[in-house]
Amino acid sequence: MTSAGSGLTLTQTCALSLLVFTGASQFALVGALAAGGSALAAAAGAFFLGARNAFYGLRLSQLLALPRVLRPFAAQWVIDETAAVSLAQPTRRSARIGFAVTGLTLYVLWNLTTLLGALGADAIGDTRAWGLDAAGPAVFLALLAPMVKSGTERVVAGLAVLLGLGLLPVLPAGVPVLAAALAAPLVLWV
Repeated sequence: MTSAGSGLTLTQTCALSLLVFTGASQFALVGALAAGGSALAAAAGAFFLGARNAFYGLRLSQLLALPRVLRPFAAQWVIDETAAVSLAQPTRRSARIGFAVTGLTLYVLWNLTTLLGALGADAIGDTRAWGLDAAGPAVFLALLAPMVKSGTERVVAGLAVLLGLGLLPVLPAGVPVLAAALAAPLVLWV
């Protein structure tokens, strides 16, 4: 709905959802474009938010130990939720089942609701007036917050928030997200 409300066509909205199956990246890309940011800044922000999934993939590849032929297909489903469900399981078999059930369920429902949202966006009007543009980031923060446990992680999160919010009024749309990503290497270097 946010995508369609930001000017993307039904086909573009559905293709984005089918091919970029990570909500934070989708919201970053669409949000930056809707705010007038360049396509490069929007894509870079989406890329860096999605890059965290590569780290999940490293851990899940060991845990799931899928056959090589399945790995490219499974990579599409490496997201916060499938990683969390898989890592919480006591055995490899239950981790595989958790990964598959969570991935399939979320992928189908995400894309179905994307289609329905894109079709219904015109009926709702301006999605920002309803506050729907904040739903994606709020869900992302709700998933991330329980994982921030150590003092170093809190400092990284706090610095990322300060960088992102502090640079929001002075940088083009999408760029503050990229700057906020620098929090982790800065804190680890110090």
